[in-house]
Formats: sequence, structure tokens, C-alpha cells
Amino acid sequence: MNYNKKSIEDVEVAGKRVLCRCDFNVPTKAGVITSDKRIVAALPTIQYLVSHKAKVILCSHMGKPKGEWKPELSLKVVAKRLSELLGQEVIMAEDVVGDDAKAKAAALQDGQVMLLENTRYMKGETKNDPELSKELASMADLFVNDAFGSAHRAHSSTAGVADYLPAVCGYLVQKEVSIMGKALANPERPFVAILGGAKISDKLNVINNLLEKVDTLIIGGGMAYTFLAAKGYSVGNSMLDETKIDYCKDMMAKAEAKGVKLLLPVDTVIAAAFPSPIDGPVDVKTVDADAIPDGMEGLDIGEKTRALFAEAAKNAKTVVWNGPMGVFENPTLAAGTIAVAQALADSDAITIVGGGDSAAACEQLGFADKITHISTGGGASLEFLEGLELPGIACLQDK
Repeated sequence: MNYNKKSIEDVEVAGKRVLCRCDFNVPTKAGVITSDKRIVAALPTIQYLVSHKAKVILCSHMGKPKGEWKPELSLKVVAKRLSELLGQEVIMAEDVVGDDAKAKAAALQDGQVMLLENTRYMKGETKNDPELSKELASMADLFVNDAFGSAHRAHSSTAGVADYLPAVCGYLVQKEVSIMGKALANPERPFVAILGGAKISDKLNVINNLLEKVDTLIIGGGMAYTFLAAKGYSVGNSMLDETKIDYCKDMMAKAEAKGVKLLLPVDTVIAAAFPSPIDGPVDVKTVDADAIPDGMEGLDIGEKTRALFAEAAKNAKTVVWNGPMGVFENPTLAAGTIAVAQALADSDAITIVGGGDSAAACEQLGFADKITHISTGGGASLEFLEGLELPGIACLQDK
């Protein structure tokens, strides 16, 4: 996949109607936005378009209304917050491609901003319906994708419209694609990838793809226990996918054949039962990874493993991390994930954190400003690491 895409700076936007896909899927509670981080992240692209005299038509989805008009998923709250942040009125359309949206788009002046209603109010959005894509495109002269978090979805507003309009990326997508693209295509070495998370089935293709690229692959989290079982260790009641044991054996053989270091936990923090509630009290002890007793469950990496993983990260020039090392929602079982976040924060390497739980961990721990790049898209960054073509990026014009 070509990661060298045209951006808003490569095209003339003055006087043009620009349809800009953002990620305004913000969390709300009782009609109030609880985190406006995604709105703030979109500002540089919107401000560039405004200052360069474009007529700006913003669109986004919010939640999963599944083609129904659910008032609690209206983007009106976003328009209000965005107006405050931009210091100018963001005109709110009452619909997505209806009479109101089209009339307001037609009446836009240079430098004005409007927001369409939730794109997923339209049944055709998630089906990438060409009719909806055409209707969206008919309002504009240019399409800008700045929603990396939705770039792995082929929807009307993320990819379909690019069939009918010239398409370029905004600053957020440009940053994601250039940093992650370079890390995968031409990394500074040693290149270390750290994978965690619960299910190995989520990461099968990621492991396979990364073994082609990295110098060291580190595996922690719930998925590590299937690898340990593949080495012939007893893993007690730990998370185990019996159907993937042969896959793990193949991957260990592939790593050896390619001269890639594959690091697995050497010790693990165990408990008699998964904590319930997830942040409830839990009685733990640490044992070697090859000696998990029956009836006990591995829930975090142990102290020796933390040191081993941190050392590998410290000596790297590029580190990619996706997925926690344990049940980090529980303070007693968070030490492994904290240790990895700390190692990345302390490293001089280019550090890239895939979205989702790992990003949340870095932010909660206050390490976000010490990481080179925290991806805005969990699913999208995973598919990126798999080497898959992302529809919302593939549709953009090459430089």
C-alpha cells in the first residue's frame, strides 16, 4: 500500500466546498460530552481549511444508531463544542443529505463551517451505498478524510465519496500514515514490537506480518498463555486457545528461522479467580511461567518479565506497542502494563502506541507526551500492523 498520500496542503481549497470526514464519535453522558479529545484533535485540519477560505462541510458518525434517528446520538452537542473551540459558529444541519443539509451547504460562504447530522442515521452509510456516497459528494468539490479511527471501514463517508470527488487526507490521517507507514516500511533498527491483549485470535495476522519486519517480537497479555502452552508448559486456568497451539508453534519456528527474537513471559502474576468486579480486590502471587499451578490463572506479567521487556524496549530505535500486559483495569494487576508504558516513555526510540487499551493506559498514567505517536484508531492501527489496505486511505490520491 502506498503511504505517500496527498494532503490538504497539496490542493487548492480556497473558495471550494470541502467535505471533511472527522471522527467526532465522542463519549457523552446525559447529553453532555465527557471527553472532547477527538474534537480537539480535528482542529488543525479544520482551522487550515477555514484560514485558507474553504467552505467547510464536516461529517462524522456517532455511536451505532443503525440507520435510525436516535436523538441521543445527534451531533448537535459536537457543533456546540466545536463552535466554542473554533471561536465561530458551526452551522448545524438538520439532516445528512436532505433538503436542509443541501440548502445550508449551497449557502456557505468562504471560511464558514457546517456540520452534517450523524452519517449513521442513514442506512446506506455502513453498507457503502453508492447512492448515499453520490448524494454526499454532490454537496462538495473536494473530499478530505481526517478520521483515521474509521479508515479501516469502507463506508460511504469514509471511502465511498472518493469515487465521486478528488480525495486527500487531513493532518490527523497524514500523521498516522506517515509515522506508522515509515515504521513498517523502513524502520530505524532495532525494531521491537510489543503485543498484548486477551485474545490471540485478534492478533494472528499481526504476529505473522510483524515477524517479517521486526528484530524482536514481545508477547504478553492473555494471548501469551497459548504460546506458553505451545512450549509444553502447564498454564493452569489461564486464558488458552487450544485451537491456536499449532499456530503458536509455527510462529515460534518462523521467528527462529528468520532470526527474530521472540520474547515470552518468564514469570507471571497469578490468582485463584478472575477478579469480580474487574477492579475488585484480588489475592496474587508470582510464579515462573512454566510453573502455573492447576486452578490458578495468570493475569499479569511478573517482575522478571517486566525487566526483560523494558530492557528490549530501551535498546530499540523503533517500538510499536499494541495491547495491555494484563488486566490493567485492576490496580493489583496493572504493574506489567505500567512497566511497558514507562519503558516506552523512558526510551529514546520512535515509540508508537496502537489505539485502544494501550493508548488509554499511556494517557491514564500521564505518559502521553513522552510517546512519539499514540494512534487515534484501535481497529485501524491493528489492521495497519497486519499490513492490510485501509479503504479510507487507499481511496486518497497518491502524491
